[in-house]
Amino acid sequence: MFLFGKQKTPKEVLRENQRNLNKSMREIDRERVNLQNQEKKIILDIKKMAKQGQMNSAKIMAKDLVRTRYHIQKFYEMKTQLQAVSLRIQTLQSTQAMAEAMKGVTKAMITMNRQMNLPQFTKIMMEFEQQSDKMDMKEEMMNDTMDQVMEQDGEEEQSQEILNQVLDEIGIDLASQLVDAPTTVGTSVASKHQVNSG
Repeated sequence: MFLFGKQKTPKEVLRENQRNLNKSMREIDRERVNLQNQEKKIILDIKKMAKQGQMNSAKIMAKDLVRTRYHIQKFYEMKTQLQAVSLRIQTLQSTQAMAEAMKGVTKAMITMNRQMNLPQFTKIMMEFEQQSDKMDMKEEMMNDTMDQVMEQDGEEEQSQEILNQVLDEIGIDLASQLVDAPTTVGTSVASKHQVNSG
């Protein structure tokens, strides 16, 4: 607790200044409108005095009109300056917000960098690679062992014997077909030749 109350944050100070500027610009606009209304009234009075031939009074009012228009112009200039200040305050607010965001991101990055142990990470990756290589070698050895176990002596002869049994059951002699096939074709060609010769 502070002696004279809670200290305002920069964001609160900027917001308060922005409110004050907006209030000042509204007051300037209000005064300018009053002066413009007064300007119209003075013009009407000048015309009225001129019609009545009261030229001295018309000249005095003309001077008032000049001063009134001068003040109106000054109010326009003051509002323009306040708008420029207001824009600068809005820019400061945006910059402040961006700084706060960057501050939060920076804290997060610092925390992550502290938690990230690069040597430990490198060691973990090397161990992973070693274990992966070991697993590949063991898998290859297991596959070779399984192939050796599954491969039995005389497997080709046994499979041919089974095939022959199946063919015998359906009445097909595979050996005789393989031997007789060219002879049959040759005999057929010879028979045709004899027929053509006859």
